[in-house]
Amino acid sequence: MNLHRSTILAGAVLLASAVASIALAAPKATRKPGPGLPRYGMVVFSDLCLTADGGEYGGQRITLQRFNEVDTVLYEYTAGGLSWPVVASDVTIDPRGRQFYFTVQPPEEDERTISGKLSEDGQTLVLDGGYCEDESVPMRLHRVTDFGRKAGTCPACPAPKHKKPPAEMEDAEPQQESAPPAPATPLRDGAAPIST
Repeated sequence: MNLHRSTILAGAVLLASAVASIALAAPKATRKPGPGLPRYGMVVFSDLCLTADGGEYGGQRITLQRFNEVDTVLYEYTAGGLSWPVVASDVTIDPRGRQFYFTVQPPEEDERTISGKLSEDGQTLVLDGGYCEDESVPMRLHRVTDFGRKAGTCPACPAPKHKKPPAEMEDAEPQQESAPPAPATPLRDGAAPIST
């Protein structure tokens, strides 16, 4: 009977270890992160539009190319007309593909860093900074899926916000100026302003 018990016990241990190894080898249920940037390929984000008054382009376009060895960004913006693409340097993308930043130096401008985050659905790139120089309105570049579509009309800039209401500006104390005010009319050569 001892032999029979030993055989049953050995079989139970063998069965338990087999079940444990199957449980450990089974794929774990993981929560799928929100849609981010693909690891390979090309993605374009753009808010390019046509101005209502002159029909000129406005906005910017960011083309991200993801290769095995390196990620590259082509940055285009408008300054009356669409610029030539500027190749970015220092392209950095977070491991989840939810945000990235890069450095550009457009011709005749200072170098600047542009950074942004993807929206929850991954279809919009929200850039740091403000739309029409208003920091409260973020710049949103939508993912381009239809490359043949016509550009829409540019949205109007929001009304500028004043730091002080006009009533407070009138009550403010005048500031002392260190230099005399400029004359109201242009001076002739060699003439000196009349001081009072």
